[in-house]
Amino acid sequence: MYRLKSRIDLISARRAYSAAFSSQSLKILVCAGTGCVAGGSLDIYARLKELTDEKGLYCQVELDHEHHSHGHDGCDSSNVKTVGLKKSGCHGFCEMGPLVRIEPYGYLYTKVKLEDCEEIVEKTVMNGEIVERLSYHKDGVSYPRQEDIPFYKKQTRLVLEHCGHIDATSLPEYLAIGGYSAFEKVLFDMTPDSVIKLMEDSGLRGRGGGGYPTGKKWAQVARQKAEQKYIVCNGDEGDPGAFMDRSVMEGDPHRMIEGMMIAGIACGATEGYIYVRAEYPLAVERLKMAIEQDTSAGLLGDNILGSGKRFHLHINRGAGAFVCGEGSALTASIEGKRGMPRVKPPRTVEHGLFDCPTVLNNVETFANVAPIINNGIEWFRSFGTPTSPGTKAFALTGNISNTGLIEVPMGTTLREVIFDIGGGMRGGAKFKAVQIGGPSGGCLTFAEDHLDMPLDFDSLKKAGAMIGSGGLVVMDDSTCMVEVARFFMHFTQNESCGKCVPCREGTKRMLEVLERIVAGKGQDGDIELLEDLADTISAAALCGLGKTAPSPVMSTIKYFRDEYEAHIYDKRCPAGACPRLKRIHIDPELCRGCSRCAKGCPVGAISGQIKSPFVIDEKKCIKCGACVSTCAFHAIKED
Repeated sequence: MYRLKSRIDLISARRAYSAAFSSQSLKILVCAGTGCVAGGSLDIYARLKELTDEKGLYCQVELDHEHHSHGHDGCDSSNVKTVGLKKSGCHGFCEMGPLVRIEPYGYLYTKVKLEDCEEIVEKTVMNGEIVERLSYHKDGVSYPRQEDIPFYKKQTRLVLEHCGHIDATSLPEYLAIGGYSAFEKVLFDMTPDSVIKLMEDSGLRGRGGGGYPTGKKWAQVARQKAEQKYIVCNGDEGDPGAFMDRSVMEGDPHRMIEGMMIAGIACGATEGYIYVRAEYPLAVERLKMAIEQDTSAGLLGDNILGSGKRFHLHINRGAGAFVCGEGSALTASIEGKRGMPRVKPPRTVEHGLFDCPTVLNNVETFANVAPIINNGIEWFRSFGTPTSPGTKAFALTGNISNTGLIEVPMGTTLREVIFDIGGGMRGGAKFKAVQIGGPSGGCLTFAEDHLDMPLDFDSLKKAGAMIGSGGLVVMDDSTCMVEVARFFMHFTQNESCGKCVPCREGTKRMLEVLERIVAGKGQDGDIELLEDLADTISAAALCGLGKTAPSPVMSTIKYFRDEYEAHIYDKRCPAGACPRLKRIHIDPELCRGCSRCAKGCPVGAISGQIKSPFVIDEKKCIKCGACVSTCAFHAIKED
């Protein structure tokens, strides 16, 4: 990639790479997202490269704007079509990985193994034939094309449109599909005020959870009279089960970077930081590569494209502290201090990173910026709802048929997400609830008609939940909601920075009560105590982590109070999920008195005489289940 010194250079490069991209009559896109890499996709990529070379195909691994009569590694293009072999970002259908997409056919091959590569090359690459057995199958129906698979068919992929369709490591490919055209427009054709006005009118709201208007935040920073301002991207993504931002950073890093560059021009900032979890090594690698490519090409640094403007971008790796998702804690961490929130005001827009005005948005928010600049307000507002326009990416997990990364218009109902895109409950189980918004969110349930509630900022807030970063954990009737509340409270309490008493001590007390309840030691008044503690913590905690920490507990009490009461008063878990509340008994009609259960009991809770029915002392029993698995006559029951 040569250095771009002017707008004309950028336009020329974009045209040249677009032509080279179009010349690839066939593209093999191997998913190189974290999930598929773990499943061996890089080995599949290497094998496909080896096979295309053996077949004499003109294979391009790196997009080149110059014409070559011979491909890389001696591949002859004189008599065979050009094949582009690419490491793409996450396709989203994670449980079906490793995934391989073949264009222009739109074929998506699922659960690809190393030994499948030869057949893919022979049939599809060479002859255009489908490898039927590798296609996705559901209820006896085959779906060869990716866009026809029910999981994808009802999605609207705007932020994720390039993930899985281009080489995630290539600046030339990003340019080939129109990359940095929005930045070019902002740099040469728009004023900072007009950019901010456009973002305000678009209605884009922060996708990190709070839903604060993006244009309003930018305007607040732009108004500040300061020599130095910063643009910060929050890529920490600490919610359990969430991986939306990671997938964008891995699969389309230039898209996010372009959004940050536009924010820098609009707000008068010359420095930017990406705060990303150290547990995301692939995302860090891709971001570093993208920044190096942009800097070498003259898109980052001083005098960008001869405009006189400058913008420098840095990566800061976090240590995985959930609290560092909060703005002031995040900026403190970048500064090399302990990640702890501070009292507000002043807010980050006034005194943020290094005490300077700072724009802080998350990955998905920045990834929305360039398309809005390119396509306009009306286009963006054609998706979603009037108060929550656009789309939202979600990580769909839990006991559901189709798990993975999805993107839908704001206002899409939970029913559409769970049953149309997600394919319904796994194994025909009954839907019970969905946890949305992670540790700061709440549970929504079928009983309250939440399935038909639109997924947008305002509707969820009214129901006592929040979008958060976008985690959706679907649960069936085998899930204990008290245990769900305990899990999230344990996470929050463990992640508390300890700075303020309400969060440090209050969450600890709530966790103690919940642990007592699931252990079968719940007491009368525990529910009321949880409610009182929740009210105090929400009102008095210093930051958003503490204020929202009780949300999973409060929502489960609100919608599943009967489960709490069963745990406390009946010493019973209705879902049968809490080990300490399981009831284990011996059916005297089936017991043969062999004594194997007594010999295997680690606490000596089983007694009796040979050839006579044995009995279990419930006071001694620790509910380990060893006796159940030991009994050859199925006389020991667990309920």
